[in-house]
Amino acid sequence: MSSTDLPSVPPATVLPRVAAVRVAEGERLRSVELPGVTLSVRSRPPAREGLPAALHIHGLGGSSQNWSALMPHLDDVVDSEAVDLPGFGDSPPPDDGNYSISAHARAVIRYLDSSGRGSVHLFGNSLGGAVATRVAAVRPDLVRTLTLVSPALPELRVQRTAVPTGLLAVPGVARLFTRITQEWSAEQRVRGVVALCYGDPAQVSPEAFGNAVQEMERRLRLPYFWDAMARSARGLVNAYTLGGQHGLWRQAERVLAPTLLLYGGRDQLVGFRMAGRAARAFRDSRLVTLPDAGHVAMMEYPEVVAAAFRELLADATDSAVKGDTLEPGAKGASGSAAGTAADEAADGGATAENLRG
Repeated sequence: MSSTDLPSVPPATVLPRVAAVRVAEGERLRSVELPGVTLSVRSRPPAREGLPAALHIHGLGGSSQNWSALMPHLDDVVDSEAVDLPGFGDSPPPDDGNYSISAHARAVIRYLDSSGRGSVHLFGNSLGGAVATRVAAVRPDLVRTLTLVSPALPELRVQRTAVPTGLLAVPGVARLFTRITQEWSAEQRVRGVVALCYGDPAQVSPEAFGNAVQEMERRLRLPYFWDAMARSARGLVNAYTLGGQHGLWRQAERVLAPTLLLYGGRDQLVGFRMAGRAARAFRDSRLVTLPDAGHVAMMEYPEVVAAAFRELLADATDSAVKGDTLEPGAKGASGSAAGTAADEAADGGATAENLRG
């Protein structure tokens, strides 16, 4: 990639001060320094001590705030944290400027290894779903269960409504788009994002919309905002082209953790038709379809997503009590009301050294 593709970004130590990130009532936000990255982590106190840990990973252009609606519905069953990926939310850019899926996965793994929380219930949406899939494949010891909301896994035939987002990966497009849209207000931008990501934009309350506008205004003041967007989009597109053991579908087949897949019938970014393929790829999976949901079901229907996860958690706990194991080739979990699918795994394994990209 040419150094002229994207504007240079100043080091995190000299970035300008901008407005503080919003922290909802009951939430906490802290900064965690790790080798090569500094991550902002959002959490809320669990209902009681000793609950298993959960970690949530947002999608392209999102942040840990994308999980604020869901986490209160889970606070009696898991101890939730949500991470801002490098360059998003309140996390500064990575030191090496690497925004590939593998780099994001490495950042998550470094955090999990350093946190001392043990294995977690891992959640991912869109780009975060691809990152979570890679984490679960290469470090199965870190993942108890995997919950993916509209995961960005490779599609041969991309929806037309997803093309503009993918074009951000093309060198120079981010700069061109910034110039073309420089007169757009933060409110106009948020309306566009809501129309693209929600099955029914009318579900967004005035308060939530106002909070999103404030966050957009904050992000637009960050000199690395478009750089992070463009490089992460490029990293996702590059991940789609990887074959062999590094391919996301091959890694999905290697995931050992019980997996919950949620797809929205009105998703304009991830094809609803991919739900069946995903259910076959993950060896121990259950599929929940939400006909009226868009791309961010955990924000649109947090109660439904929470109920589906509780069912996954209950079944996974029952299996552990009975001494069931997830050996290669094992069949998936028992059927749920929303539907279940599983597939036999491909042979072979993956290691942390495979996190190239």
